[in-house]
Amino acid sequence: MSLLVVGSVAFDAVETPFGEREKMLGGSATHFSLSASFFADVRVVGVVGGDFGGEEMGVFERHGIDTSDLERIPGGKTFFWRGRYDFDLNTAHTLDTQLNVFADFKPKLSEASRKSRLVFLGNIQPDLQREVREQVAGAELVALDTMNYWISTVPDAVIAAIRVVDIVIINDAEARQLSGEPNLIKAARKILSWGPRSLVIKRGEYGAAMFTVDSYFAIPAYPLESVFDPTGAGDTFAGGFMGYLASHEQIDEAAMRRAIIFGSVMASFNVEEFGTERVQRLTHEEINARFRDFKRMTHFEEMPFTKAVTSGK
Repeated sequence: MSLLVVGSVAFDAVETPFGEREKMLGGSATHFSLSASFFADVRVVGVVGGDFGGEEMGVFERHGIDTSDLERIPGGKTFFWRGRYDFDLNTAHTLDTQLNVFADFKPKLSEASRKSRLVFLGNIQPDLQREVREQVAGAELVALDTMNYWISTVPDAVIAAIRVVDIVIINDAEARQLSGEPNLIKAARKILSWGPRSLVIKRGEYGAAMFTVDSYFAIPAYPLESVFDPTGAGDTFAGGFMGYLASHEQIDEAAMRRAIIFGSVMASFNVEEFGTERVQRLTHEEINARFRDFKRMTHFEEMPFTKAVTSGK
């Protein structure tokens, strides 16, 4: 089943307490599409410069990702981000951002992309997200991601984009910032009142939660002994989530609950090494084994509590 992602394709430089990489493949659309490719056929809409070579394109090709709508500007430079993580790996410290060709990015969708069944609008300017949404009017399900920068600078545009999508996928800090509510339950209720069917909140090392108007579902994070680089974990989560949904003809709440677990599975692999290194060589057997681990971790038998009755003399 067809799945479209619109977002950034980039180069990242990252330093963590456990090592560093000076130049590695990154960007929201990259992490998303690699993750989703294990479950469904994926098409990417983005832009790169002339420095994006055969080695980088080969990563997409090996995973069967359609790059027909990946625009290439020969004389330009690809979007670049440099960041640092300290021992609190939940917080990224941005050291340098060079938008380069991404600064003038205007998503160009082919006829095939416009007919995609599921669509993920990666972290791009919210007005662009709405423009893309208008071009995929027939999509069965459209999900959106955003970030604190857009929430701080153009909150009304973020809310306008949320009103026209089915699912919002953001982290807990962004949910609180966007809604103005410190309590996550109240924050979710407010965001859902703007129109989306579901809100998926990424909680990093604490797992993930899904809210609808009348239901709530949450899972813990997968326990890991080694976490090297969280860059792209959120987009990898979204890729697993949307990729799993795209592999099903019927998308109901049961499928969405399983999709959250697969999203968490994919994110757990992503953070084990730098950038896309771990996900690039991932196998379906490893994915399914970790999914079964999740099932064992969260399974328990129902046994209502009954207070013992004692008789005295």
